[in-house]
Amino acid sequence: MPNVDDVDFDDVYRGRELVDGLSLVPWDIGGPQPLVVEIETAGEVHGAVLDAGCGLAENALFLASKGHDVTGIDGAPTAIERARAKAAERGLRAEFAVAEATRLDGFDDRFDTVLDSALYHCLNEEQRHEYAAALHRATKPGATLHLFCLAERMGPIPGPWAISADNLHETFGKGWRITRLERRHYTTAMTPELLTRLRESLPEAPAGEAAAGGPPTVDEQGRFLMPVWQLKATRIRP
Repeated sequence: MPNVDDVDFDDVYRGRELVDGLSLVPWDIGGPQPLVVEIETAGEVHGAVLDAGCGLAENALFLASKGHDVTGIDGAPTAIERARAKAAERGLRAEFAVAEATRLDGFDDRFDTVLDSALYHCLNEEQRHEYAAALHRATKPGATLHLFCLAERMGPIPGPWAISADNLHETFGKGWRITRLERRHYTTAMTPELLTRLRESLPEAPAGEAAAGGPPTVDEQGRFLMPVWQLKATRIRP
């Protein structure tokens, strides 16, 4: 399994195997992320909504089903193609576009709410600052950002960069006011068995739970719950 900076996400959406015999999109759970349902239910989504890095669009389509004006963007054409097909199949209105999240060209001063459901930790340090600036340009004063990103390494498994609280404060310290930053659990499509297969696929796989930081936390369906930061921030003028 490659590091995140080597991943071709369009290949993943087209069925590329992460390891031999294992083909899945780890962040696609076949429905909306429970944390996204939580913020929508709490009334924390309003106005025109941007789903940045929407992937296969389950979150965007959930928000659209609740009457929100949603635009989903992703750099993977295959993901956007499938998102549009899902919207048509479900009779939901949502806009989807292939776009670079670190630029967001053509979306200036448009959005009241931004959802980042596991995109930020896929960006390198330079890209994170470009992304924060792009989000500032694409949103209106007073807009709300909801961001979920990996809080700690998942044992020895290569993947997204773990993000520190200091990193989030530094990146969103200009143009944004952080109003919430807390540890949460993010539902994935991975099971403990799949995590074990990934570990065993490594050239020098450590043995035992201790090497992986103990047994993984799972939900009632046995899905791995990834440790994340939940950030909420308000867009302020420069």
